Amino acid sequence: MKFQFFFVFIFLNFLFSCGQSTLGGQGTLPPNHILWDELVRAHVRASGEVDYRGFIREKDKLESYLEQLSKNAPDRNSWTEAEQLAYWINAYNAFTVKLIVDNYPVESIRNLGPKLKIPLIKDVWHYEFFEINGEPSSLDEIEHSILRKEFEEPRIHFAINCASVSCPPLYNRAFVPEKLEEQLEFVTRRFINDPDRNKISRDKVEISSIFSWFKGDFTKKGTLIDFLNQYSQIPISRNARVSHLDYDWSLNE
Repeated sequence: MKFQFFFVFIFLNFLFSCGQSTLGGQGTLPPNHILWDELVRAHVRASGEVDYRGFIREKDKLESYLEQLSKNAPDRNSWTEAEQLAYWINAYNAFTVKLIVDNYPVESIRNLGPKLKIPLIKDVWHYEFFEINGEPSSLDEIEHSILRKEFEEPRIHFAINCASVSCPPLYNRAFVPEKLEEQLEFVTRRFINDPDRNKISRDKVEISSIFSWFKGDFTKKGTLIDFLNQYSQIPISRNARVSHLDYDWSLNE
């Protein structure tokens, strides 16, 4: 069953990442992300656990922030790369929280969204439950057609959160252009050195399935070990044995 899920995941990843997204705006200005910063500071622990009931109590503020995002899609011709990246990372995280808030309580994000005609898969990531610049959109489009397709930035995998225990923890700050490099470095180092999500020693590493699903993103400039060694507190041998941990899709609360 694990192999079947992995095969379908890779197939969907290829199918839906072809082509550049049509999402985007013209003449828009980057939002300041203050509302999202206030929300995650209040309702996300430093360790990443999310108080979804707290988000529910402040749902009006969350909706106001999401409306700002929906009406101010990045202008690829005038926004800086950092402004665009911060926007899309925050959008992915904020709309993910909205999905959970709108359906709470729920045991797993995978229980949400319409079903595809593929066994074992509930297609929550392709569920178009929000709009960007008037266009229906999904979490998959943000992740695969924009963040992974348009930016050479593997660290986005540690910045976006899929509301699950094994995901990189939701950052309890808004990503902002002026601090983006520092923030991406922080979430990447935090995740790779988190013993609950990656078990690293010199000659053996048991790492998140993220490094298997998106291996190509991490190996464009070297091996996977090369990438890990940029951030790991424990130096890893180039000949270290690599395996991947099971993924826990339980809600991250």
